[in-house]
Amino acid sequence: MLNQLRPAITLMALFSALTGLAYPLAVTGLAQLVLTGPANGSLVSRDGTVVGSSLIGQVFTSDRYFQGRPSATTAPDPKDSSKTVEAPYNAANSAGSNLGPTSQKLVDRVKTSVQGLGGAPDKPVPADAVTTSASGLDPDIAPAYAAWQVPRVAAARGLPADAVQALVAAHTAHQFDVPIVNVLALNLALDTLAQGSGRP
Repeated sequence: MLNQLRPAITLMALFSALTGLAYPLAVTGLAQLVLTGPANGSLVSRDGTVVGSSLIGQVFTSDRYFQGRPSATTAPDPKDSSKTVEAPYNAANSAGSNLGPTSQKLVDRVKTSVQGLGGAPDKPVPADAVTTSASGLDPDIAPAYAAWQVPRVAAARGLPADAVQALVAAHTAHQFDVPIVNVLALNLALDTLAQGSGRP
């Protein structure tokens, strides 16, 4: 019986070492050499301080900043662990709302969001301003939603609207031929523009 167990135990130990230690360490080491930024979370720093990730959205509520699309992520309720509470851009719980087009809750939320943004039949609101992404962590918005926010941001900052719109254009990239604007990168550039102009 030992003759049958010995090869099985040897192979199990060997493959455990290969797939459980050697392979993960090799992949991690290679990633650190070749793709240091993405391997470490695509972190974004400003003056030596990490301010976010280019891959995970975050909440911006001030009128002085561009805002991302709504997020449907949740977190455990601190008062009752059997329930959840809204926690936008919670990277530990990536998820969409799972509400379909026939959901009254979704319809009501979108209507409220459209009204809050000042949307009207003659002034349609960009779709990503009122709809969540499948992950709830989308760091990007469409250029149309960024342009929608330009007047508000420019007024709050005391900057010319055309200068802010030019900043949006400069930070518009293409992903799979779809134009996108990274909200964090745009807001950091906005702070730099405001500092350069002497405005707060």
